[in-house]
Amino acid sequence: MAKLVVAIGLTVALPSLFELVTGFSAVAGRTPTGIIPGGSSVFYDPFGIYPLSRDELAQMAVALVGMAALGALFRFSSLGLALRAVVESPRMTELNGINADRVSAFAWALSSLFAGMAGVLIAPRFNTLMAPDFFHLVIVAIAAAAVGRLSSLPRALLGGLGLGVFIALFNTFLPRWTADHGWLRPFQENLTPSMPFVILFGVLVCWPAIRRERRVVDPLGGVDPPPPGLAAATRNRRLTLATRVFSVAFLCVVGATILLRADVRWLFLVTQAVILAIIYLSITVVTGFAGQISLCQGAFAAVGAFTVFQLADRYDLSVLAAALVGAGLAAVVGALLSLPVLRLGGVWLAIATLAFAFFFDAVMVKFSWIGGGGTSLFQGTRVPRPTIGPWDFADDRLFLVLAVVAFTVVSFLVIQLREGTTGRVLHALRGSEMAAESIGISPVRARVTAFAVSAAIAGFGGALLAIHQENVNYQNNFSPTAALFWLVLVVSLSARTIEGAAYSGAAFSLFDSLVLRGEVFRWIFRGWVPGILPISPKWRFVLFGLASIQFSRHPEGLVEYGKRRATHRFNERFDRRERDRDSQETSP
Repeated sequence: MAKLVVAIGLTVALPSLFELVTGFSAVAGRTPTGIIPGGSSVFYDPFGIYPLSRDELAQMAVALVGMAALGALFRFSSLGLALRAVVESPRMTELNGINADRVSAFAWALSSLFAGMAGVLIAPRFNTLMAPDFFHLVIVAIAAAAVGRLSSLPRALLGGLGLGVFIALFNTFLPRWTADHGWLRPFQENLTPSMPFVILFGVLVCWPAIRRERRVVDPLGGVDPPPPGLAAATRNRRLTLATRVFSVAFLCVVGATILLRADVRWLFLVTQAVILAIIYLSITVVTGFAGQISLCQGAFAAVGAFTVFQLADRYDLSVLAAALVGAGLAAVVGALLSLPVLRLGGVWLAIATLAFAFFFDAVMVKFSWIGGGGTSLFQGTRVPRPTIGPWDFADDRLFLVLAVVAFTVVSFLVIQLREGTTGRVLHALRGSEMAAESIGISPVRARVTAFAVSAAIAGFGGALLAIHQENVNYQNNFSPTAALFWLVLVVSLSARTIEGAAYSGAAFSLFDSLVLRGEVFRWIFRGWVPGILPISPKWRFVLFGLASIQFSRHPEGLVEYGKRRATHRFNERFDRRERDRDSQETSP
């Protein structure tokens, strides 16, 4: 899972880092130039069927030469053999005297080289260079690689050609059929933009080789020690008591200060941080407890938000009751999604959930019974604030109290889940699935439960976020790229604890204002702010995206790692004092 988390973190960080370092910005209508002179204006039609431009011929030639070069590397060189060995088992490769880390670094560099070449070759096909366009191409490329099971170059090449031809034919002939048959228009409007994601999800779920891939495991995978327990489990009683007293006092002081002195802007940011912490608890359940990477938590949160919008707008239902309905509906969606994808596991599970998130973004949001359809473009997706008896939660301070109460209740339920039977089952599966199955534990049942609970928490948090902002704001709040950053943020800080979710919510909502805009320096130094501040909010994605690299060394997260070090130092000092006291009492 460490490599997958690092890859997701780099996916979040590198586009923003490139834009910040180079000052790049998309310019509409500015088509990049290809590597061949006259690449887009000179055509050849050797077979009298389809004219090919010079750019297209160059793309095909590079693809064929690249496949041949990679095939020769993997089949006839010792480096290629080492690359295949590292994929199967890095530890056994090390036992044969090969530096597995160096071989893996070469593999990353080689794959980046081919990805860069592909970007250069395909750039002339876009009128505007934007990162999301290339991300959609990566989705199709993953589907093609899945056909080859990430191990066969010829099958991956044929899969890419087949998928490209199929998508081209689909986009060409479906509009013609729609002109003759009006009932096909909804398929054209909704299925065409989502075709890459539908294909990827279908390939992952239906391709037999992918389902069998889970059985291939590292022969020495079981030599790793189990993940260490939480720092709180080994903490001295005195330290536990002191920590709790200090935490309660600190939260009371901060809460009173915010409620009494904060302006509208800071009330908004703090309330948003609390609600995001609720959503991040869903990642705590599915990733921290179950050990599964889910990239569709944003879609689950959007289900809850849109449920509140629809029920409040059409049926005048109380928004708090609608939030509970949204949580239940999100749980149903999560359980149904988990049934086909949990058989995959590992990287395939993450890719399948990512495909679902983009499918939800491209298709489901456009339906009137979900996102409001064309009406929402003019009227928005407005959501009212609730009123309970004498309390009108249109008051931002009262709503902050409501959000804190909701976070406390959800945190308590998550702790009960962790300490109960389901949590212990998930902990056993995280340690060794084979050993857990040998004592009668059903992995599917436990993980479906974790997926459903996680989706319910995300749906409830998404509903509260929509109520807080009085609008769903789907693109800003719940887009697939935002959900990617959620995962990176929570995993980097701590995916196994309630504190990790709370710190992640605060980091997402407050880091920009406190650090990047220099507010914390203005408070500490009474108005003085360093000259380099404020800086672009994109640095938030860069810093936390690159912070995910530490996950390979500290999978418990930065927050839990800091707590463990502090607990260890305190226990050592306390034990030393106890030994000194005992020695003084026993000395003559």
